This record gives sequence, structure tokens and C-alpha cells, in this order.
Amino acid sequence: MNLPNVSENVTICSAKGCRADAVWVLAWNNPKLHTPDRRKTWLACEEHREHLSQFLGVRGFLKDVVKLEEWEATQAEG
Repeated sequence: MNLPNVSENVTICSAKGCRADAVWVLAWNNPKLHTPDRRKTWLACEEHREHLSQFLGVRGFLKDVVKLEEWEATQAEG
């Protein structure tokens, strides 16, 4: 699975205008558009994790919030 904003091992928060390093991966899907097992991802810094999680959560899209290093480790295994 590809992560957004990944360039030369630099990960940037997905929040609009934020240039901070990402710490979290927010896995989500829109059930009207995606199959249940599909996971799209947003990256979040510490400051924007809660805001982005709430944005996805109120829409029923948020499936998981995981530390970036944990996400990368599980993706390398699969």
C-alpha cells in the first residue's frame, strides 16, 4: 500500500498546509466507494492526529490509527 506524501523516506502530515513530519497513519475507507477490505491512508503529525481522526470518524470512514513505524513494519511483512 502506498502512503501519501512519501518522497525519499520523508513523510509529511496530510493536514492542509502542514509540513510537519508524520507520526501516525490513519487508515480509512469510504464504504460508498471502496470494498470493505480496502484501506486508504492519511498521515498525521502529533498536532493534527485528533483533528484528522475526528474528520474521518464523524463520516464513518476511520478504520484504524497506527504509529507510522508500526504501519511500515506490517506493510513490509505483507
